[in-house]
Amino acid sequence: MTTLLGPAEIRGLAAELDVRPTKKLGQNFVHDPNTVRRIVELAGVAGEDAVLEVGPGLGSLTLGLLAAGARVSAVEIDPVLAARLPETVAERAPGDAARLTVLERDALRLRAEELPEPPSTLVANLPYNVAVPVVLHLLAELPSLARALVMVQTEVADRMAAGPGSRIYGVPSVKLAWYGTARKVAAVPRSVFWPVPNVDSALVSFERAAEPVTSADRDAVFAVVDAAFAQRRKTLRAALASWAGSAARAGELLQAAGVDPGARGEQLTVREFAQIAERRHSVA
Repeated sequence: MTTLLGPAEIRGLAAELDVRPTKKLGQNFVHDPNTVRRIVELAGVAGEDAVLEVGPGLGSLTLGLLAAGARVSAVEIDPVLAARLPETVAERAPGDAARLTVLERDALRLRAEELPEPPSTLVANLPYNVAVPVVLHLLAELPSLARALVMVQTEVADRMAAGPGSRIYGVPSVKLAWYGTARKVAAVPRSVFWPVPNVDSALVSFERAAEPVTSADRDAVFAVVDAAFAQRRKTLRAALASWAGSAARAGELLQAAGVDPGARGEQLTVREFAQIAERRHSVA
């Protein structure tokens, strides 16, 4: 029987390890068992799933994932927390300990070959400043990931899930759309964390889909996206001038792709960005 961590246990572990949560690492530990159960449920984790957990911290969510029957690869950048996590699981869920692998790593540098098996699900509690880069890196590095549930700052969640035409639609929105569909599924109250953060959090679910059919590769498409949003207030003809070589050339490429040169980046779908990338080498 797994015993999840409550507020007293979280504070006790932190005191034992002399852990002082840092803003740099975005360390706000979940101490509410009901929130943990809800995250596991929303992630769709079931027995025998191979789960990649990023940022396990003191182990609150790790225990919940193991209780659902999953095999968990937990990636933790803090060496003190990484060393303690197997002990916490062995103490509180001894029957589940064999299904846990802990890697002391920076998730932004994680490689597929470092994991014991290809994961199907990503579950993570991510600090706002690395949330999008981590998710994009893992989706690119781990094609086995079919779905994800990440807890991020609300503003980041909104940007991740935004669609074309939205004021907050931007680079994260388009690049995630390359891989599939992101949706904001739930708010997370500040009170379930220790220490209590000064920002609101939300859960974003992600389902991988087929990548757009295009003759341009991902890096080429992402280069167009980066250029289009580098100067949001400019038309695409102006914003893509440097990328294309000149404003006139950008206009030609956009027209060849069937995109209005007077449009702005926030109006385009990921497929339209791919069409622009395709035309770069096909227009003389």
